[in-house]
Amino acid sequence: MKASYLVSAALIAASAMPAVAGEISDGKVKIGILNDQSGVYADFGGKWSVEAAKMAVEDFGGKVQGAPIEIVSADHQNKADIASNIARQWYDTEQVDAIMELTTSSVALAVQGLSKEKKKIDIVTGAASTDLTGKQCSPYGFHWAYDTHSQAVGTGGALVEQGGDSWYFITVDYAFGYSLKDQTAKLVEASGGKVLGEVRYPLGSTDYSSFLLQAQSAGAKIIGLANAGLDTSNSIKQAAEFGIVAGGQRLAALLFTLAEVHGLGLQAAQGVVLTEGYYWDRDDVSRDFAQKFFKRTNRMPNMIQAGTYSAVTQYLKAIDKAGTDETEAVAKQLHEMPVNDVFTVNGKVQADGSMVHDMYLYQVKKPEESKKDWDYYTYLATIPGDKAFLKAEDSGCPLVTK
Repeated sequence: MKASYLVSAALIAASAMPAVAGEISDGKVKIGILNDQSGVYADFGGKWSVEAAKMAVEDFGGKVQGAPIEIVSADHQNKADIASNIARQWYDTEQVDAIMELTTSSVALAVQGLSKEKKKIDIVTGAASTDLTGKQCSPYGFHWAYDTHSQAVGTGGALVEQGGDSWYFITVDYAFGYSLKDQTAKLVEASGGKVLGEVRYPLGSTDYSSFLLQAQSAGAKIIGLANAGLDTSNSIKQAAEFGIVAGGQRLAALLFTLAEVHGLGLQAAQGVVLTEGYYWDRDDVSRDFAQKFFKRTNRMPNMIQAGTYSAVTQYLKAIDKAGTDETEAVAKQLHEMPVNDVFTVNGKVQADGSMVHDMYLYQVKKPEESKKDWDYYTYLATIPGDKAFLKAEDSGCPLVTK
């Protein structure tokens, strides 16, 4: 009887204890940042996204529910098989709880599929394909920062409104490029414009001369660059050498961020219209975060890096609110909690996993217009989140009931 009483008392005492590290699997929270750190997207996200993730952990206090938080990272080399092998090892043997960033849509789709199978959280900030929240959505998958629809509505929509009603696309030959081109082409055609043609090229090409000459000879008012990172920078640089813009055609950089503008320089990038979900000089909050980021990296963050900070922060908030890192409980909180941080205000996560927030249309300044280092953008317009992103019921996600 005495022994029974002691066991009961111990159970009662244990149940009354607050949720601390005991509610956290393996006694710690481990987040993997998996992205391109050596290829065409190394500046787009790369090691700078890893630093943003570490900043988020430090700003959160280094612990959640009493458990330490650890960031690990790896370079997937833009190859879905390598990314899947790393992710599987992280999940199976290294106690990684969530994987984030995931630049390159083919990689993100592969890792999201594995994460769904393993019942793990993934939050994509670096890849763009709307399939992530469409036909390949996951109850544990989330898409932060931007997608191909938001880029098409922003940059594509602005140029069509300005009279750019005929387009020719230079498209990188994988899921991201197809999605970006298709989303923009739909918008152009829905607005009464025409798509005159398309040429596809392999990721990481260095010579764009034949593709640019095909686009030039098509006579379209707008040459749409359905690519990103160094591919976009090299396309713009070589287009200038061929005198394409000087000849009256315009370039639409459908995914162009601060990192690529900096790498290309204002002389070459001036006048390009682009869409980002974050700009360091937007307001006091963004400037404060950017200055802290600059002190540790010697560069200002783009929307991928700021988005990674936001994703890590929101994941930790969700664990804290749930009192556990159990996947179902955390996913529920991620779907329900508003997003208010350095990246956005009043962001909301839809049933398909898409985080809806305002996007911003900018034009790259001329060199003489820039007043200080990293002063690269002129603000043109705000694209409300409800316009920038597909509604959940229109996404094609099988988890969404219409």
